[in-house]
Amino acid sequence: MKYFAGSFPKIQPVKFRIPTSEALIPIRLDIEIDGNRFKDSFTWNPTEPDSEVVLFAKRTVKDLKLPPAFITQISQSIQSQLNEFRSLEGQEMFTSEKIVTLKLDLRVNNTIIRDQFLWDMNNFESDPEEFARTFCKDLDIKDPEVGPAVAVAIREQLYEIATQNVTSARETRVSKKGRRGEYVSASKVGGAAVDLMKLFGGKSSVLRKRKEWDLYEPIVDLLSKEEVEALDAREERHARMKKRFSDMDDVYLTNYSSG
Repeated sequence: MKYFAGSFPKIQPVKFRIPTSEALIPIRLDIEIDGNRFKDSFTWNPTEPDSEVVLFAKRTVKDLKLPPAFITQISQSIQSQLNEFRSLEGQEMFTSEKIVTLKLDLRVNNTIIRDQFLWDMNNFESDPEEFARTFCKDLDIKDPEVGPAVAVAIREQLYEIATQNVTSARETRVSKKGRRGEYVSASKVGGAAVDLMKLFGGKSSVLRKRKEWDLYEPIVDLLSKEEVEALDAREERHARMKKRFSDMDDVYLTNYSSG
């Protein structure tokens, strides 16, 4: 969607920042070496010294009894994601869409969670971890791993929206050379923005207000052991196929460049 001069108030860019009280970076790992696979997701404080990355990798490999080769792969993957975040620091971004819709669609062990809710992108005191704790308490979810997974999923979406807003600001600076006053909305994750003031009568909150906002009904399913095993097997097959195609692409590119 595009707005032209005179049809939308002028928006001033701000410095890049994830709209949460703590700037924790969502990290996702999916590494396979010699038939051994390691998957995990968690948050990382970007102010921690880089030396902690290697120490974390070593502790993880030791605790899970993984082959030593995983230390390098885990370290490199975490460092790469941290470097990507740090490359955005200091850049400008737009925050025009105040309220966005975030979605959950994930499986943690034998628990499947599907939900969607509103989030205030201009609330820099929001706390995904507190939201996740409230979410699990409200829905009586017992698995202690669900809460952290929900928080990571929220942070991933907020990070993606913020990154897209940096891209929007960058593209706007370029477009101003040819078209003054044009603004391009880059939010793809949240969809159309809405005015939370109209929904809650001025009492906006990052947390779900179930009594006032019951448009979306969260879904929580518990799978049987057989269903979990079937899903795990399907995911493993998908991962192997994805890796096989990736290896084939690498071979093709190598042969093409050498030819």
